[in-house]
Amino acid sequence: MVKESVRTHVVLPRSVVDEVDRIAGKRRRSEFITDAVQEKLTRELQLRALDEAAGALKNKDYPDWQTPEKTSAWIRSLRDESDRSIADKLRGEPA
Repeated sequence: MVKESVRTHVVLPRSVVDEVDRIAGKRRRSEFITDAVQEKLTRELQLRALDEAAGALKNKDYPDWQTPEKTSAWIRSLRDESDRSIADKLRGEPA
């Protein structure tokens, strides 16, 4: 599948272009910069989603999350349950 490309004019510091060329090579400059921008966009979109979701889950709705100690105990119990399930599967026992 061919992606549509758009030629654009971007001004970058010479030191940045030199490093990109050193790492990726001049013939892969666009690909390298595209990948770098895509990674940054992904991070920014993830941060935005996290900000928008912040506060959606309330501690009162999840008693196991009310304190750090309760949260740690809850996580330990989930891990123990998972370990038991895996051990049972390895022994061939039904879950």
